[in-house]
Amino acid sequence: MAADRTLGGMERGRGEGRWAAPGRVNLIGEHLDYNGGPVLPIAIDRHTTVTATIRADSDIRITSEAELGAVRFSVSTKPGEVDGWAAYAAGVVWALGDAGHDVPGLDMRVTSDVPLGAGLSSSAAFECAVAVALRDLAGLDIDDVALALLAQRAENDYVGAPTGSMDQLASVCGRAGHALLIETRVPSVSAIPAGWNDDGMQLLVIDTRVHHALGDGEYGRRRSECEEAAEALGVDLLAVASEADVLGIDDPLLRRRARHVVSETGRVGEAATALRSSDWSALGGLFVASHASLRDDFAVSCSELDTAVAAAVDAGALGARMTGGGFGGSAIALVRDDCVAAVAQRSQNAFAEAGWEEPSVFAVTASAGAGRVA
Repeated sequence: MAADRTLGGMERGRGEGRWAAPGRVNLIGEHLDYNGGPVLPIAIDRHTTVTATIRADSDIRITSEAELGAVRFSVSTKPGEVDGWAAYAAGVVWALGDAGHDVPGLDMRVTSDVPLGAGLSSSAAFECAVAVALRDLAGLDIDDVALALLAQRAENDYVGAPTGSMDQLASVCGRAGHALLIETRVPSVSAIPAGWNDDGMQLLVIDTRVHHALGDGEYGRRRSECEEAAEALGVDLLAVASEADVLGIDDPLLRRRARHVVSETGRVGEAATALRSSDWSALGGLFVASHASLRDDFAVSCSELDTAVAAAVDAGALGARMTGGGFGGSAIALVRDDCVAAVAQRSQNAFAEAGWEEPSVFAVTASAGAGRVA
């Protein structure tokens, strides 16, 4: 879905339109964005779409195809006033207003084909679709990176989810046919061609359809453990530490957490090099090493994700790994065209043998970022 970033609602003399923002797949660099490390996501060809019309008053009224009824709140909303699914939109309105931007009242209708709970950033896609709609309709002078960081603030400070900046930056700044190398310490985004399709390969998502309740508090716990490890090393952000530094951490649990962050930081650089040189075997090997680190050192995988990764590799994938925060959600696999059916079948068979619900397996392509579509 191509997004037109040049036709703002004010410029066209219209107070209405439709905007879309993509979900994302992180190729590698898991749990690095809040540790000051680099990440390497793609925006994907699954979107959340917001149809919006300016109202005569200062209220936001929002409906969703996935939810019953409408939610209504003021553009002057504050954290704690709106909860549930609509809090993601209310948070964007609040973040823009708190940053000094005038936001109009709107009627909004939300639709999406980004799977919920699959680790593909459905929440960030929602926030970013709202954000680009408001930017255009209000004629706001905000660049893409700044807009993404405001959407992240909405999720952190209004919704209360302690996420890093990767999801929103990928959704707003995505580029068709490219991965994004995002440096998160001082946010910057550079595009790297992602040419696996041209070389007869597919990037598959294996959605386990699982979300373990254990994970609800574990994301915040991992972030706290990383902060403790950084403090033990005397650094502000854990990703700047070295492998030698990690060996000096006395606490074995914190040492494992830090080892993942430092080794994953190195893998992101290697993956960027593999992308630039179209070295798909090397990229697949990095996927496998990343998953092992997330499973063993960071302890955010689960039986379903491990099974999906093993099944994909056994069926001929060049590499596979969990993607997203963990404890369920999705794995990704880099697969030659002639192995796609085998990987999907092996994954489905493995889940059936374990007595689990059949996973959803589908290919994704690197797509453009958020913008106006009508």
